[in-house]
Amino acid sequence: MTPLPDDLIEAAHRCLVLGFDGTTVPDDLRRLADTGLGGVILHTRNVAGRAQLRALTDELRSLRPGLLVTVDQEGGSISHLARAGAPETPGAWALGVADDTELTSAVADALARHLAECGVAVSYAPVADVHRDAANPIVRTRSFGADPGQAARHVTAWTKATLAAGIAPCAKHFPGHGSTTVDSHLGTAVDTRDEQALRENDLPPFLAAIAAGVPLVMTAHVVYPALDATAPATLSRRILTDLLRTELGFEGVVVTDALEMKAIADTVGEPAAAVAAIAAGADQLIIARPDPKLWRRCRDALLDAMAGGTLDPARVLDAARRIDALADRFAQPPPTTNGGPVPEDVGLLAARRAIRWKPLPGPVVDPYVVDLHRRPNPALEWDRTDLLTLLREVMPATDGVVTSEGPVDVPGILRHAQGRPLLIATEDADLHPWQAEARTALFTARPDALLVATGMPDAETEAADGLCAYGRGRANLRAVAEALL
Repeated sequence: MTPLPDDLIEAAHRCLVLGFDGTTVPDDLRRLADTGLGGVILHTRNVAGRAQLRALTDELRSLRPGLLVTVDQEGGSISHLARAGAPETPGAWALGVADDTELTSAVADALARHLAECGVAVSYAPVADVHRDAANPIVRTRSFGADPGQAARHVTAWTKATLAAGIAPCAKHFPGHGSTTVDSHLGTAVDTRDEQALRENDLPPFLAAIAAGVPLVMTAHVVYPALDATAPATLSRRILTDLLRTELGFEGVVVTDALEMKAIADTVGEPAAAVAAIAAGADQLIIARPDPKLWRRCRDALLDAMAGGTLDPARVLDAARRIDALADRFAQPPPTTNGGPVPEDVGLLAARRAIRWKPLPGPVVDPYVVDLHRRPNPALEWDRTDLLTLLREVMPATDGVVTSEGPVDVPGILRHAQGRPLLIATEDADLHPWQAEARTALFTARPDALLVATGMPDAETEAADGLCAYGRGRANLRAVAEALL
């Protein structure tokens, strides 16, 4: 095969957004930056503190001024920059419950201005998915709601506030991940609804984001047979080019969700998916796994496909042009003085507004806390806390147990909780039977117990007039602690 010219090699590198290990820049990443790397994605593993993070992002941009520094920073329990002092905010569902778009704007502004202080250019938020299926394991409180119109209003508010702070927002996961019952990190998700349902329920928030000027849209690794029975959205020309580009008129950067997610890696494989996604209309490929061998395999797949005639070089050059336009606008962080100081309590204020509970008879003093929660998603949630820890900050005599797995020692808990208030917290108990079984057994023995739902509300908590936090971010749990006091 004829060697590719340098401009095509650089264009292929521009299509990559890579994750890496550690708090300094690895040599493999430096070498790719020298030949046109498009971006990096930060995770908690890259963050030791705010000063360290700003030094890291400054160094990354010194390698190539147009390098885009990106992060998943949705708020709630998904906060990769917690160690850098990111504002504690509730997730999107709590904001939808409060249903105050000015409050949503304030939360988005606080997060975006912190990103500017840290030297981060792109925020992979807002989540524009409409949570429609109670069995969905991955979207849930990351969504602004189950109503398309409500979700669209809050996506608009988030998008505009982030742009006003000088940070690039990204609407995800197109064309919608909220009606699936499989987490695409773990397997192939299929949305079997008809096209009318998809258009009516899932597209409005993305249309709203496009109208608000969102510069990036992230793809879903989800198969939609009504739109394309042959490929997930990430690899579908029918969805990315015909629908998103041509019909909906999106002109910005289309970025894939991480290619190492099992919906892609265990079916097509990352290198083949890299070629197929670019051919379908994607511009940037996220490879979050810190694996230089995988980076090179995906890069080489693009180069080989262009050299062999199976990937049109013009498509890769077009993608690089869009990425360069995005970098011209956002790669250099804006001044951190924009808009004055960020109110420290904006996230807690939002979480307070979302809490729903019956009037309590009085403070719950020194309770025994049973905090049952799901295992954190290792791709998203690297820094979570628990209700017991936060309650101990204000009531040191609080005792209890925190666990993410069953079985739960119900007799032991009842014995230790004897003579003191009992608080039973769950997270998405409708998806995790061990939580529901333990809660029912405890509540049957102690009907005076107070139930708390830290994820999506469930029937048993609502029937018992329990507290609903609509999220498990630190702000959500602090609001619960305040309510108990």
